[in-house]
Amino acid sequence: MSAHTDLVREELSTPVDPRVAAMAAAIAARYPGSARAVLFYGSCLRESELDGLMLDFYLIVSDYGDAYPKRWLAAANRLIPPNVFPFEHEGLIAKYAVLSESDFHRLNGPETRNVSVWARFAQPSRLVWAVDDTARDRAVSAVARAAPTLLAAAGSVDGEAPLDWWRRAFSLTYSVELRAERSGRAQSVVDADAARYDRFSLPAMAAIPVGSTGGGWVRRRIEGKLLSIVRLAKASLTYAGGIDYLAWKINRHAGTKIEIKPWQRRWPLVAALTLVPRLVKSGAIR
Repeated sequence: MSAHTDLVREELSTPVDPRVAAMAAAIAARYPGSARAVLFYGSCLRESELDGLMLDFYLIVSDYGDAYPKRWLAAANRLIPPNVFPFEHEGLIAKYAVLSESDFHRLNGPETRNVSVWARFAQPSRLVWAVDDTARDRAVSAVARAAPTLLAAAGSVDGEAPLDWWRRAFSLTYSVELRAERSGRAQSVVDADAARYDRFSLPAMAAIPVGSTGGGWVRRRIEGKLLSIVRLAKASLTYAGGIDYLAWKINRHAGTKIEIKPWQRRWPLVAALTLVPRLVKSGAIR
C-alpha cells in the first residue's frame, strides 16, 4: 500500500457529526442489498453548523440494476452517471449522487476525461458508511486514484510550488464544468486547508503512474460544458424539485435572484434547457 493510499484511508476515516453518519446510514437503507458505501464531501465538511445547509453525499452501489426497481433509472445512471436525488433526515437536507463501484473506480482515474468525480475526490471527503470491509477497501482504493489523476492531468510545470500545482489543477477542472461559483473558488479550495494539500503533495505526486501526460483541456472543456447541460436536463427529470435546486444553487453562488415560474416547474426539462443559455450569456454561470 502506498503512502498516498495510507493518507487517503486516514482522512476518509476521520469522524463526522453523528447526524451526518445517521443520514448516510439512512441513505444506504433505501438501497438494501445494493448499497456498498456512502461518502460525505463538499464545503459542508468544514462547517460545524449544518442546519440550513445542503449536505453532499455519494452512494456507491453494487450494480444499477440491483439498486433501482425502475429500469429507466438504472439506464439513466448507466448512460449519464450519476443520478442525483434529494434527501431529508432528522431536520437536515442533502442530495446524494449514485454510482456503481465499477463506475466510481473508473471515474476517479485517468481513463476518463470527465473531471467531475476525480476533481471532487482529490479534495477531502469522509467514508461515513460501508457495508463491509471489502466495500470500505474498494472505496479507499477508488478515492486514492483521484489526486494523482488530477495532478497528472494538469501536468507539472518546472519550478512550480506544490500548492500552486494544486491551485492550477483545480482551476483547470473548474473551467471544464458549468459552474455558478465566483472566480477564485478553485484557489480557495486549496487555501481553506493548505496544510492538508501540503501534506498530500509528495505522496500524491509519487502515486502518479509512470508515463502519465497532461493536457487535452480544450477537448475536456467542450465535452464538459456539453455534459453539464445534459446532466442538468437529466436532473430536471430524476431530481424532485430539480429546477428549484438549480435556481437556489446559482443564486447562492452567483448572487443572482432567479425566481422559478409555475410553468417551469410543470416543464422542468424545457425550463432547464432555456435557463442555462441565458445564465451563460449573463455570466451567472461559466
